[in-house]
Amino acid sequence: MSEGKSEAVLVLSDGTVYRGTGFGARMEGAGEVVFHTGMSGYQEILTDPSYAGQIVAMTYPEIGNTGCNPLDDESSGVFLRGFVVRDHVDFPSNWRSRESLQEFLVRHRVPGISGIDTRALVRRLRTAGAMNGIVAHAPFDLEALRSRAGALPSMAGLNLVDGVTCKKPYEWREGTEWTLHAAATGPRRRVVAYDYGIKRNILRELVNAGFDVTVVPADTPAREALALAPDGVFLSNGPGDPAAVSYAIPIVRELIAARVPIFGICLGHQILGLALGGTTRKLRFGHHGANQPARDEQSRRVMIASENHGFAVDAAALAKAQDVEVTHVNLNDDTIEGLRHRRLPLFSVQYHPEASPGPHDTAYLFRRFRELVESTHA
Repeated sequence: MSEGKSEAVLVLSDGTVYRGTGFGARMEGAGEVVFHTGMSGYQEILTDPSYAGQIVAMTYPEIGNTGCNPLDDESSGVFLRGFVVRDHVDFPSNWRSRESLQEFLVRHRVPGISGIDTRALVRRLRTAGAMNGIVAHAPFDLEALRSRAGALPSMAGLNLVDGVTCKKPYEWREGTEWTLHAAATGPRRRVVAYDYGIKRNILRELVNAGFDVTVVPADTPAREALALAPDGVFLSNGPGDPAAVSYAIPIVRELIAARVPIFGICLGHQILGLALGGTTRKLRFGHHGANQPARDEQSRRVMIASENHGFAVDAAALAKAQDVEVTHVNLNDDTIEGLRHRRLPLFSVQYHPEASPGPHDTAYLFRRFRELVESTHA
């Protein structure tokens, strides 16, 4: 079947149908439907492994204006299941563009749908919560799609990390020409980064902070990571239910016991919370956007953060964990955005400091990790 535009539908698990125009790959995509509130950065969203198993709806109406280029990829592939926009711009205008959004989605075999009322879709998801759905291009059997959408498994209980992690360790040495924080001084330090679905810009910021980075698969035993003699360990972002990545929790507990400095972001933050004795819970519709307000509980400073997660560390359970302190809170729903240990060298945040959605409010965290590592060598 040829690739191109066609009649298309988005069918939700509650039976709701949104009709529009298909673009991208002419095929079906099934997964959890979530909405993203960013105005730009669609290529970073498409290539972020944290969106594995999901269909992403963009709330900003025009998508595709700037095209796509290899430098903006956050990983080597695309792991989401579908892309939903109000207006698909098929003629990009940007000097960095190497292909259109249409060409990009076809190449990565991702179906898209445009021309639907994304405002109505977002209102439904905010009211009923994130739900499963299917994007399908014509020809299709609408009743069969409704039945299949209703039978899709919940994101809760799904381990999606195994599908996005690297297969073997590798070294990362690429930084950026510009950095979000002051250039690191002193000797370079070694960090082992656990890949739960790691973004390339996280790796670049670690390099900018003065680290030589060895990326390892998510199931790497703690003894193998420690055998690399790391000065610190990084726990990355990733998709799915953190509690379902059952092998990661005892690994992180061993790393904690070794008293190696640890920094976690997003899924890494949640897994660290589980390893410290907390629990996680699924949010109603998650946080997916570039404008979430996170408050530092010590300074009371409010930062604008980029976020992408459907689960959160449960505050009540974490309060029972010994010597664990909540450092940041989301002002929209009071969920935990950061934690640290009062005695051990570890901390984590739920948001993405490497994304920097305009303000550079959260860029200091990579410098904080460097300082934490340096303090263990003092």
